Amino acid sequence: MRNTAKLTTAVLAAGALTFGLSACGSSGSASDTSGPLVVAASPTPHAEILDYVKEHLAKKAGLDLEVKEFSDYTTQNPATEDGSVDANYFQNQPYLDDFNKKRGTHIVPVVTVHLEPLGLYSHKVKSADALKSGATIAVPNDSVNEARALKLLDTNGIITLKDGVGNEATPADITKNPKNLKFKELEAAQAPRSLDDVDAAVVNGNYAIEADLKPASDALVLESAKNNPYGNFLAVKEGNEDDPRVKKLAKLLTSAEVKKFIEDKYAGSVIASF
Repeated sequence: MRNTAKLTTAVLAAGALTFGLSACGSSGSASDTSGPLVVAASPTPHAEILDYVKEHLAKKAGLDLEVKEFSDYTTQNPATEDGSVDANYFQNQPYLDDFNKKRGTHIVPVVTVHLEPLGLYSHKVKSADALKSGATIAVPNDSVNEARALKLLDTNGIITLKDGVGNEATPADITKNPKNLKFKELEAAQAPRSLDDVDAAVVNGNYAIEADLKPASDALVLESAKNNPYGNFLAVKEGNEDDPRVKKLAKLLTSAEVKKFIEDKYAGSVIASF
């Protein structure tokens, strides 16, 4: 992930009390809902979607919304758990399940908003078939997104994974690798920057967009939205699902206006999931 975040881990540790005060004591508390709803989000497309809601829909709905951008997405669940923010918007269910299990957090989904299709990109070849024997493919190094990347390659016949490997797949689970591909594990945010150094890279949709890649047209292969478990959702700490501010935001995030905004702005690179 990026080392430079609008809210770094250090700031989170030092500023949790400040955030609590700035949110009028509402963060992390299901009983006090008088202050603004503070939502952590990755910059693209999550914060952009929330900013649209804030600027065009929130006031009419009676929602005081504050958006906090986090470039390092690994810090958002801890911030939600400790009450530095009220909610977050950046992740999918397999990632959250893995995070809760490993970190002991208690974050739960509220409503699924969109899918960012994972894609394989290259500056060196124009098709997946053109990858040479022994080519190096960059993949995300967190367990869920690495498995997702390998499943993308498996679905498109580039490699074959052993049956039933699920969301914990690693290169060790590859049973057929006809091109003898090599895999370079990188932090997800670094994958687009690696494209000049590797033969191809599997890139998360949000990082592709930030790097001026157009998933709908630039990807050599791209995830399908059909029956896709990787939709991104609004999430809160368990117990805060019934916060009226959260319910208002959930309704706005799945409105016709937001769907049109996603379709117009991202042209298929981000897909509404409602």
